[in-house]
Amino acid sequence: MKRPASALALAVSLAASPMSYAAPPDASAAFTQLKALEGRWVGHVQKADGPPAEVTYRNISGGTAVMEVLFPGTPHEMTSIYHLDGDQLVMTHYCAMGNQPRMKLVAVNGNRLRFDFTGGSNMDPQQSTHIHGGEIRLQGPDTIEAEWDVFAKGKPAGTNRFFLMRPKT
Repeated sequence: MKRPASALALAVSLAASPMSYAAPPDASAAFTQLKALEGRWVGHVQKADGPPAEVTYRNISGGTAVMEVLFPGTPHEMTSIYHLDGDQLVMTHYCAMGNQPRMKLVAVNGNRLRFDFTGGSNMDPQQSTHIHGGEIRLQGPDTIEAEWDVFAKGKPAGTNRFFLMRPKT
C-alpha cells in the first residue's frame, strides 16, 4: 500500500521531534511556596563560598504579593514583586540598572520554579542588559538556590547565582 508523501513526511517529523503536552504550572501552589519564604536569608552569590548576599522576603498587600529585596540597604538594592494575575504567577524585577523586566512562571518541577521573560519597561530587550528569566529552587524550609539569566544585546550574557540559608535565631 502506498502512502502519500505528505503523510509520510508528517509521520517522520513527528517521530523526529516528540511533542510535549505538559500541564500548565499551578501558579497558586507556587505562590504559596514563595509566601513561605518570608524573612531574612543570607548566603553567597555566584558560588557557595562567593561574595556575601542578603535577601529578604515579605508578604505584602494583605498577602496578595511577595516582595523580594536583594542586597537591602546597599547601593545595589533591587526589589522583585511576585503576585497572581488570574491563573498565572508573575513578577516584576526593579533592577539597580534602572529597568524593570517582567516574567511569568512557566514551569514547576517539585520545588523548582522557572520564570521566563515577558517584557519590561525602561529597556530595549534587544540591546539592554537585563534579567531575562531564572529558576528558584526551594531546597528545603531553610535553603534556597536561585539562578537568574542575564541577557545583553539580545543574547545570554551570564547567570547570577544565589546560595541562601535562613539564619538560625
